[in-house]
Amino acid sequence: MPDKVHPFRTLAMAALAAVSFGVAAQAQDTGTPDDARLVHPGMLTVGTSDPVYPPWMMNDDPASGEGFESALIYALADEMGFGHDQVQWVRQTFEQIIAPGEKPFDFAINQVSVTPARAEVMGFSQVYYQSDKAVIALPGSPVIGAASFADLRTARWGAAIGTTDLAYLENVMGVADVAVYDDQVGVFQAMQAGQIDATVAAVPTALFATAVQIPEASIVAILPPDAADEGHGLIFEQGSPLIPWVDAALSSLIAAGTVQELVETWLVADPDLPIITE
Repeated sequence: MPDKVHPFRTLAMAALAAVSFGVAAQAQDTGTPDDARLVHPGMLTVGTSDPVYPPWMMNDDPASGEGFESALIYALADEMGFGHDQVQWVRQTFEQIIAPGEKPFDFAINQVSVTPARAEVMGFSQVYYQSDKAVIALPGSPVIGAASFADLRTARWGAAIGTTDLAYLENVMGVADVAVYDDQVGVFQAMQAGQIDATVAAVPTALFATAVQIPEASIVAILPPDAADEGHGLIFEQGSPLIPWVDAALSSLIAAGTVQELVETWLVADPDLPIITE
């Protein structure tokens, strides 16, 4: 087992998987900025949440080109033939973005995991990113120094209801009696109050949390991704004829190494962190 973390080793595998749902038959995998399939021909209209957070997007400004997902969109736009000033953003809540039905954007980017249930009501691109999990804990936590899932299971864990973090603790790590909270803020408050010993989150989320939300905590270990979580995909209206065009451009960026370069720029954790795999 390697002693160095490679938290993004799954990206290439995810790209090869090329997960894509709801692609309209006979749709074109090329286009031009004035393509009639676009919501606003002449512009690439992209949805994201309000607010947005580092390291996905910086300073609550998706148009900055800074942060992994913002930079990815501008690289994708360029590959599709759009200039920087031909990208416009639509801000919505996460619930609005993933809701079925007509969309005010060509596609959206918002760390949305590809799942069969969601694919029944919306379209997805191929996966552009799949994250390892990070263990977040305060100094003195019993999870520090753990070497196995068995070691980790002896600690008190917490997670937000309905999240992939909770599913990971229960289904992958086999933790019983996870304390469940309404949101991640509640999880961190419980940790600060000494009610739980640790939580898990996707590596980028953990990077932001330990830098801004709970800076007294740190990432103490890296865990493998959940095999049941395909990773993040771009979101479309179900059956959108744009999916093949966007997928072809995204495939080009992956093959050129552009996506991996953006991962290494924005989403890398400490390479000396221990990895716990089983």
